[in-house]
Amino acid sequence: MTLVSTYRRYLSRGAAALLAVLVISLVAGSLLGQPILLSYVETGSMQPTMEPGDGFVAVPSALAGDVSEGDVVVFRAEEVQGGGLTTHRVVGESDQGYVTRGDNNPFTDQDGGEPPVKDAQIVAKALQVNGQVVVIPHLGTVIMGFQGALETAQIRLATLFGTRSLLGTQGLATLLFALSVVAYAVDWYLAGGGSRRRRDRSTGRDDGTSARLVLAGFALLVVLAATAAMVVPAGTQEYGVVSAEFDSENPTVIRQGASSNLTYAVPNGGLVPVHVYLEPASEGVDVSPGHLRVDGQTSANATLTLQAADDTGYYRRFVAEHRYLAVLPGGTIDWLYRVHPWAPIVAIDALLGGLVYISGAAVLGRGRIRDRRRDGASGSVLGRLRGWR
Repeated sequence: MTLVSTYRRYLSRGAAALLAVLVISLVAGSLLGQPILLSYVETGSMQPTMEPGDGFVAVPSALAGDVSEGDVVVFRAEEVQGGGLTTHRVVGESDQGYVTRGDNNPFTDQDGGEPPVKDAQIVAKALQVNGQVVVIPHLGTVIMGFQGALETAQIRLATLFGTRSLLGTQGLATLLFALSVVAYAVDWYLAGGGSRRRRDRSTGRDDGTSARLVLAGFALLVVLAATAAMVVPAGTQEYGVVSAEFDSENPTVIRQGASSNLTYAVPNGGLVPVHVYLEPASEGVDVSPGHLRVDGQTSANATLTLQAADDTGYYRRFVAEHRYLAVLPGGTIDWLYRVHPWAPIVAIDALLGGLVYISGAAVLGRGRIRDRRRDGASGSVLGRLRGWR
């Protein structure tokens, strides 16, 4: 093999790996409802830093550290463009939260009616080097075009089969799994599995798909499903508290300086038990107990205490919820959680993905799904061996 061919092979593999990372990041972000590794802007509010359709590297808030003035953050807005994920720059900070503004906007979001942004609302920070956002030109344009094509395909398939299960993020996951099965079947056919004529065609070399690649794909699907099961039902819960001059039967209308107790329900609609950790994500909140184990298809309750401010007015309170599948001992999950809230997710994903890969390799092997054919020197000896080596 020449140096040029080796270089091309590694370049091709690198490009394929980069594409896989991009696709996985986008799919995971869509399933989890927040950017994973990559995000993009749709409007011109961040010009000239980012043009409409430009992408950027999104560092999850749990890993990004403290937010400071000048950071570009992705947060869950309440009022900006009707609410939802918004990417703007932090231009100030007050006792109530952060002041944000698009670089191209003449006024802050808070001047436009958006409440000050709390830490609990920030899901990611844009990666910045020497104070400059790392921009990926036109990434969002490509993503939006790809998403539009996927949505059109989902609608047409849902209409064809008469089911709504192919719509939304759940339908997207179903379609991706189906496409992986189809791709495997096509590869099997092209490798010789579906044609007698191909069995008689000499290739002179071993062909096929890497078994390790197939196993890694299934392990990845398991990891994505497990991550979604832990992250999607969790997150932050907001409570609006009115600090009033009078008592009220409404538990969120509280006499100034007093407190009120609410029941915080923690349902588990899955079959696998989960460990749930609850912690205050803002001032004026307390929750007890902070750790619950909820069996499958059941629910549990915690007591949430909301504290009214000394001054009358409307205040926002936040509670953070973290969920972990109970596939590790409770003590291990507790220790990992104290190290970092994401540590149990990483450990659980590694365990589940590793078990799928190792058990599959033990049963099927780790070679290639292949065709092997030898032509003997004394004549035409046709043979075909297909399997896992």
